[in-house]
Amino acid sequence: MITELRTFIAVVRHGTFAAAGERIGLTQSAVSSQIKRLEESLGFELFDRTRRAATLNAAGAMTLARAEEIIALFSKLGDLPDDDSADGLLRIGAIASVQSSLLPRALVPMRQKYPKLRLNLVPGVSMHLMDQLDAGEIDVAITIRPPFGMLPELTWQALIHEPFMLVVPAALRGNDWRKLIQQHPFLRYERKSFGGRMVERFLRDMQLAVHESIELDEIQGLVQLVSNGLGVALIPMVEAHLPLPKNVRAISLGEHTFYREVGILQRPAKASQPIVSQLVQCLRDAAAVASSA
Repeated sequence: MITELRTFIAVVRHGTFAAAGERIGLTQSAVSSQIKRLEESLGFELFDRTRRAATLNAAGAMTLARAEEIIALFSKLGDLPDDDSADGLLRIGAIASVQSSLLPRALVPMRQKYPKLRLNLVPGVSMHLMDQLDAGEIDVAITIRPPFGMLPELTWQALIHEPFMLVVPAALRGNDWRKLIQQHPFLRYERKSFGGRMVERFLRDMQLAVHESIELDEIQGLVQLVSNGLGVALIPMVEAHLPLPKNVRAISLGEHTFYREVGILQRPAKASQPIVSQLVQCLRDAAAVASSA
């Protein structure tokens, strides 16, 4: 029933079943089914069905407060001990691009300080990691900064800034990125991802018309598509994917360069714990090494 309660809270927070589903990675029908199961279990309805928005009725408002208490208590089950000999569990969510670079470097000193600490590394895309953190399913999330703002219950610390560049086949002549984007098949960074939304906004702001060819939410996959001569792509220069293949070159956007910010999302209650604070410091140190390389 924990899943249904989290979905219920998400619906209230985001206003509609559809909006809640988009944030937590479910279809609108799946959200509706979970709410129906919760209502059947409780024996009463939670929402006013006569309105388009998800408006709580009196019973729903009372249930919301109790649901938030239950979720808060459930999340505390994973709270970590404070001493250096800690043998608890630290759950770290991380996007793919940091799992083979930034995160392993940070875990070396972390393991040295807490040799008995168990680590659970949870892969995922930024949107889902943010929701997992908000739901108390992970303790820390290393993600891309949300382009639409931050949930008030979460805090953000920037680690690295990755410039977007236009990657093209090395044999393609010229450095006029505007012409190259518009004259060749465009390989799109999946527009539902945080990075993809940044690309979409850039194209719109620059008033660039592109010939879309392939859409993919995987930076290394986009690089390989370019390597095989299938088009050009706007991607961030991610440490884990550098250097680029010899038959791929990157063109600067000059004064129009925009950046993907990667950082740490936390819940304030967890941020105050010594083990979480130590992980954050290790990540900051690891990011400093990358920026000075």
